[in-house]
Amino acid sequence: MKVVFMGTPEFAVASLDAINKVHEVVGVVTVADKPAGRGKKIRFSAVKEYALKNDLQILQPEKLKDEEFVSSLKSLGADLFVVVAFRMLPEVIWNMPPKGTINLHGSLLPDYRGAAPLNWAIINGDRKTGATTFFIEKEIDTGNIIDKVEIEITKNMNVGDLHDRLMLKGADLLVHTINNIGQGKVTGIPQAELMTDQIKEAPKIFKETCRIDWNKSNSEVHNHIRGLSPYPAAWSVLIDSAGKELGLKLFKTIKTENNLTPGIIKTDGKGLLQIGCGSGSLQILELQIAGKKRMDIKSFLNGIKLDDSYKCI
Repeated sequence: MKVVFMGTPEFAVASLDAINKVHEVVGVVTVADKPAGRGKKIRFSAVKEYALKNDLQILQPEKLKDEEFVSSLKSLGADLFVVVAFRMLPEVIWNMPPKGTINLHGSLLPDYRGAAPLNWAIINGDRKTGATTFFIEKEIDTGNIIDKVEIEITKNMNVGDLHDRLMLKGADLLVHTINNIGQGKVTGIPQAELMTDQIKEAPKIFKETCRIDWNKSNSEVHNHIRGLSPYPAAWSVLIDSAGKELGLKLFKTIKTENNLTPGIIKTDGKGLLQIGCGSGSLQILELQIAGKKRMDIKSFLNGIKLDDSYKCI
């Protein structure tokens, strides 16, 4: 199979590598190079870095409807386009290859259509998720489903752990899907046939989405924190008795049955820090002060004189 691969972040690299070992990748489409960091140095996407190391042809269009880009894409003569963590494609692109354009999505569709399926699966306390391959159509994440793979979400798994597991499982699923397409064994299943009244959504994560509501149960807050750890990270504001505020990001917690008022802190000043929730409380294990590096709770308490007069809001 002649394949054009479209993707950008590290998550997509595992899929590109797996496909490149089995099929002929005739082109790689990724985002244009952009300046990043304090020095504004030009930084390549993870997918471009891989393509350069493996001598793959690279296309980096500013606009996907650009006539020159469309012409270049056609000239590659691909049988199939494969999309992993890329931009929404116009019909002139996804309708081009004879065997269609497929996408790898990080959920068990039709649940968790949208930008942040991994985060929301954990935030919602799901016990399993997975990856789905499907044919791209006009509406995002709605095309006919080809295949799925399931992954267990363990009770303390965070979104970083899930990302790494799904990255590899998804790559294997993609190769399996492409092999079946090449052999004519694929018939897509319309998502309408799998719809229920309780389809879960995965909207984009914003800063306010990440703010912790301590009035929720310790299970809900625990899931919220691990569903955003290590990135973009759940956050709260720590206030002392004088009203001075300190921004915190929380990364790792343990649920406890100690009943404290929501947001109220209990600490021994050495290695124990608990924060009250709507029911139960959370023991904090790893956190980050605004402007500082991520640290364990002992290092945090060594650097700040914290007592029970503090609270989180």
